[in-house]
Amino acid sequence: MPSYTVESSTVETPDGVNLRTRIFRPKQGTKDNNNMAIVLVHPYSIMGGCQDLMQGIASGLADKGYPAVTFDMRGVGRSTGKPSLTGFAEVADVVAVCNWVSQIISAHKILLLGSSAGAPIAGSAVDQLEQVVGYVSLGYPFGMMASILFGRHHNAILQSPKPKLFVMGTRDGFTSVNQLNNKLKSAAGRTEKHLIQGVSHFEMEGPDYDDAMVNCILEFIASL
Repeated sequence: MPSYTVESSTVETPDGVNLRTRIFRPKQGTKDNNNMAIVLVHPYSIMGGCQDLMQGIASGLADKGYPAVTFDMRGVGRSTGKPSLTGFAEVADVVAVCNWVSQIISAHKILLLGSSAGAPIAGSAVDQLEQVVGYVSLGYPFGMMASILFGRHHNAILQSPKPKLFVMGTRDGFTSVNQLNNKLKSAAGRTEKHLIQGVSHFEMEGPDYDDAMVNCILEFIASL
């Protein structure tokens, strides 16, 4: 039997977009989660990104006692609106979902997690939300080609004083290890990285690495 339940709901953004969400809610919370919830932001909508891709990590976190929330950004699945090329419209989606989570789960603290293109989008929302106490990136697209679309998001997270963890495979096709290291040299505050040897960008997004991602996230939470 699963140790969590899954509830669906809808969140409305200030500009009238309705976002389809799922809450993975532990049946019995851990004693040390301090009313923390994790909000997960899925990969690039235009390339097929959706909340289903985050289900494995969300369920793994809920199994460990942490409420986890996934959602379809605008224009994806049953969410209304249209996706944007650069992800700036979607930042409002992240902010709206986090504010809703604070109310519906009574979460005093939120860990914001973004995967692939969801990482720069989530990163741009971090300092807009007082309740966000940390940030995790899974495969942040810092590379030159990806930066054409997402480069204007970089400064928001690199200049944030909040604790940050960047997880990446060493064979990531969008960002090299050198590119990641060079970007993180300019990062403010506490910044950590975790490299997964021999793993590519889309391989890390796959279900085979969900458990590894959950373990990285739990270690980071324990240090906050």
